[in-house]
Amino acid sequence: MRSWYARMADIPGIQFTGSPGINRNSLPDAFVRPRTESGYLSWPTSEGSTSAAPAQQRLSAGMESMKRNDLVRWVWEGLEVPGEPSDYHFLLQNAVGRLWQFRCGDPEALRFVETFGYLDLALIEAAPQAVALNRVDDPREFVHIATLGQLLDLLEREGALREALALSRRALRFGDSYRREQLEAKVAALDEERA
Repeated sequence: MRSWYARMADIPGIQFTGSPGINRNSLPDAFVRPRTESGYLSWPTSEGSTSAAPAQQRLSAGMESMKRNDLVRWVWEGLEVPGEPSDYHFLLQNAVGRLWQFRCGDPEALRFVETFGYLDLALIEAAPQAVALNRVDDPREFVHIATLGQLLDLLEREGALREALALSRRALRFGDSYRREQLEAKVAALDEERA
């Protein structure tokens, strides 16, 4: 059976203490608990039950039409309700993708691209099963993590090449090189310029 957590901050090893400005006690789904049916988790809903944890249910709630502030609050709340590590990963990844779309008209959205991007990295470092392909032939394979690509884009565009390289090196354990060689070359060229 897969592991679920009452909130993302409960995942062992994650450096996250909870969502800022969110009163967990006021969230209707914060205290929902699953039942186990035939080895699978079943979450109670007003219409019966579902296999989707409350954090996962937030993915299908129209994030693509939300404004920045509503989306940011929606994600912070989603990290305070029960879910599996993969539910939190996809919630963060989808939010980063949506916030990245705001970057031209709403530069403040980039702050949350960075915040949620690094939070997603902390999550997958603590719970790598959230992005594992679960293939029998090679259990070390991971999905491509779009959050990391968007965060690298942001850092590189802002000229934070050393931070981008550090991020790329942290991401190496998840398979894709995440531009490590390109970033190493750019940092080396920058160092040569300064010498």
